[in-house]
Amino acid sequence: MKTRIVAYAAGLALIALGLRGIVMDVPVTAWAAWFAGAVLVHDGVLVPVVLAAGLLTGPLPGRYRRIVRAALLVGACVTAVALPLVLGHGRRADEPSRLPLPYERNLAVVLGCIAAAAACAAVARAVIARAVIVHRGRRGGGAARAAPPAGKGPGR
Repeated sequence: MKTRIVAYAAGLALIALGLRGIVMDVPVTAWAAWFAGAVLVHDGVLVPVVLAAGLLTGPLPGRYRRIVRAALLVGACVTAVALPLVLGHGRRADEPSRLPLPYERNLAVVLGCIAAAAACAAVARAVIARAVIVHRGRRGGGAARAAPPAGKGPGR
């Protein structure tokens, strides 16, 4: 309990420091415009995309749904971070050393790695589920298992 109180106090101190910085250093109109833009992007872009992804991944079997949703989330975060580089914000023709890398290709490679990791996780989950089913079948267990004798089951 004491650790939690210390953590809350530290969090409140950091929030106060941030608010102080906003009030003292940032013009109110600039802060309000940034905040309004963040709200519009969140409510107008992020929420509909997340809801659509949830709707599209809903029909997947439960054991794969989490993997696909996690891969989509990680891919979206990576894309959000890399998008300014891919779009070339800050690139100048007279200064070729600024943003010199092929960011489009690099983003595609990273997204491919995320997709490959998700595919490996899905295959591993399928193999493990198959092994469990085969193992239960060899023991004579599974869904057709007989009920335990009276007084010997769990909780008795």
